[in-house]
Amino acid sequence: MEHFALGHWLLVLAYLTSVVGCAVGLACAVRARHAADPRHRVRWLVLAAVSIGGVGIWLMHFVAMLGFSTPGMPVRYDIFRTVLSAILSVTAVFAGLVVVGGRAKFGWWRLAAGGLITGLAVNVMHYTGMSALRVKGGFGHDGGLVALSVVIAVVAATAALWFAVFLDRLSLRLLAGFVMGAAVTGMHYTGMAAVRMTVDPNAPDPAGAEVFSFLFPVFVLAAIAMAVPLCAVLVAPAVAPEATEPEPAAGDAVPV
Repeated sequence: MEHFALGHWLLVLAYLTSVVGCAVGLACAVRARHAADPRHRVRWLVLAAVSIGGVGIWLMHFVAMLGFSTPGMPVRYDIFRTVLSAILSVTAVFAGLVVVGGRAKFGWWRLAAGGLITGLAVNVMHYTGMSALRVKGGFGHDGGLVALSVVIAVVAATAALWFAVFLDRLSLRLLAGFVMGAAVTGMHYTGMAAVRMTVDPNAPDPAGAEVFSFLFPVFVLAAIAMAVPLCAVLVAPAVAPEATEPEPAAGDAVPV
């Protein structure tokens, strides 16, 4: 079993894919928190979920899996589970962003819950995507490394959301994209290290599609998923910095 059959440059490409998707998605999440109209807020959150879940997480996983191979034996993919993993990724990220980005005021409990949900979304996508693999053999997982992959994703996703949502400087928001990209990539390769595969050379060739047979439509859809949120962020007006003040503590007077 190899994880870098096409070379280690694929690791860099996967990481940069995740960084771009996460950075644009986090920028959309910031816009959502400051949208006055609830309908506009939901639209921004959908764009953020598509960018983070669809590009920053799922496409990163897809790019990284291009390097996965079992030398001398075929690797196939169950298309239904592959598509399901993308849907789960976008949906779960949307749920996390609704928690942390649904209101303009900042709350620590909301950040923690949003980081937990978003981090778990990375894991849900990864292990659902891994279940789509079809090889001449079977898969198992090391429980300790699986648990570590969950911790990596949740901690780094929470840190990224804090950078992006609580701080207004563009440089720190870009840093959030790099942090979250590291979370997604680190979680992926930790999860791959947890795989324990048993090979049976005498087993029949697995059913399913070869990865390169659906490579073109995946990247076309990914380009659209990236272009729409990016254009929306670029044409939107600047966010007022005063809108990011923390929520008042319990007992404080709230202006009406």
